[in-house]
Amino acid sequence: MFSKPIYFYYFFKLRLSLIGALTFLGASGISQCYGQSADTLRKAIEIGNIYIEGNEKTRSSIIRREMAIVPGDEFDSLALATALEIDRRKIVNTNLFVTVDMQLGFNSDSSKTDITVVVKERWYFIFLPVFQLADRNFNEWWYDRKRDIRRTIYGAYFSYGNLTGRADKLKVLAEFGFVPKFDIAYSLPYIDKAQKTGITLGASYSINKTTAFRTWNDKLSYFNSEDINKRRFYTFVNLTRRNKFYSYHSLDFRWSTTTISDTIAALNPNYFKQEGTRQQYFQLTYSYSYDKRDNVQYPLRGQSGGLQISKIGLLPSDDVNTAYLYGAYRKYFALSPRWYANTGVKARLSFPKKQPYLQTSGLGFRNDLVRGYELYVVDGQDYALWKSEAKFKLFALQKKFDWIPIRQFNTIPLAVYINTFADAGYIKNHYPELSNTQLGNRWLTGAGTGLDIITFYNIVAKFTYSMNREKEGRFFFNLSRDF
Repeated sequence: MFSKPIYFYYFFKLRLSLIGALTFLGASGISQCYGQSADTLRKAIEIGNIYIEGNEKTRSSIIRREMAIVPGDEFDSLALATALEIDRRKIVNTNLFVTVDMQLGFNSDSSKTDITVVVKERWYFIFLPVFQLADRNFNEWWYDRKRDIRRTIYGAYFSYGNLTGRADKLKVLAEFGFVPKFDIAYSLPYIDKAQKTGITLGASYSINKTTAFRTWNDKLSYFNSEDINKRRFYTFVNLTRRNKFYSYHSLDFRWSTTTISDTIAALNPNYFKQEGTRQQYFQLTYSYSYDKRDNVQYPLRGQSGGLQISKIGLLPSDDVNTAYLYGAYRKYFALSPRWYANTGVKARLSFPKKQPYLQTSGLGFRNDLVRGYELYVVDGQDYALWKSEAKFKLFALQKKFDWIPIRQFNTIPLAVYINTFADAGYIKNHYPELSNTQLGNRWLTGAGTGLDIITFYNIVAKFTYSMNREKEGRFFFNLSRDF
């Protein structure tokens, strides 16, 4: 949701501290600065005006919304340096800017100190070709699908961020190939004058000729045909509320319909847990999240957490009647200027325990997995997951190429980290006979080491080697990005 990489945290903090000390000592000069007492360095500084520069499209109110500092506030120089860095990080996490800089200066008409926020806006119009794998991840395609090039998806992705200068975004996705899919969504983070309430509207339609109709021995089983054997459509409206800087509430209301072929229904009668080939329902989900990380794409400090409650099936006529409760918390911290660590837990409970296969989601999708088990899908109704890692920063730099004419693309960051990790998880499957699970209802553990590369526009590439409890060791690769 939220660009300047966090690798320059110490550089900026030192810079702000020095600027603060020198600015507020004024004409006394640098040589006298070293002779000042701690009381002088902690002299109260009153904030004057706050200026915004470089925001050719972004409205200033969007930037000011992220700042806790307001005119009239008083700080000592050290506290001001910290407060400026915290506000800078919040502006970075809007994902609207390539760089964000906070500059201090005397107000010529008073004894107050002015702040100038200097930003470099991102390139907001993105039109990209799509070429990706249809499988859950690269590793499943590489190892289990024998690198079958037919299992690829191609198409086009269009994104127009900051459409009206209010951090809103329009996304359109058209995919073809193995799984044709069409998505459209528009989000506006603030629809009220207080800039606390937002809205997102969207719809999605997809079709499958190859469908995962069950999980067996902790692997997905597919049925392939020349005809379409699955169609899915859903539409949604999502309301968000942000009362404080780091706290978010959301209420998601959606309608979904899925149809399958007679063959899929015969291969797995529990696919819908009912007779027929159509499933329709309304769903209502409430989410609360707390996100105070220094960078949402690759955090090194801070913490995040959340709680989610969802009810699938709101009307008596709906074909599904399930509910789930989901919670997560993760802590990030610095051990030294170049060493970092993080640890976190996730858990999920669902009711009732007898569920349609389509709604039974366990470990193996998205980031809900024990590393080392990337090739497995472990079905179950309830699970708990613990992850931890330590990492060392090899280097972090930012290079500006003046010969690139488009300024949104001429500043390129690059950072590389070595990491080591250990995970553990447990998934409870109340009906193991439906999937013949070998990994459910017992503890799973995995550990390994890897290399993380963070670069242009929040692209994160992860190369890892991990080993699981079954003593299976493999190299894995994952790539994530945020456009």
